[in-house]
Amino acid sequence: MTKAYWIAHVTIDDPDAYDAYRRANAAPFAEYGARFLVRGGPQETVEGQMRSRSVVIEFPSLQAAQDCYHSVGYQAAKALRDPVSQADVIIVEGWAG
Repeated sequence: MTKAYWIAHVTIDDPDAYDAYRRANAAPFAEYGARFLVRGGPQETVEGQMRSRSVVIEFPSLQAAQDCYHSVGYQAAKALRDPVSQADVIIVEGWAG
């Protein structure tokens, strides 16, 4: 089974309030087998434009990645994130080759 990934680029406006999102997303991520590969950290934009924070989360399958995003648990966490940040998030299937 091919893995899948959430790739997110985020600008955080209120780091203290964003922590509530991080705490709330732990349960749905555990439920759907998510594993952080990139979670913030130093980055260098070498082409184009980017937000200040990048995140890559691995899931065991495309279905798990999609189900997690649309789950009640993650949507509740996202409701905490939305007022205090801007994010670009994609779900992409990994390469099986």
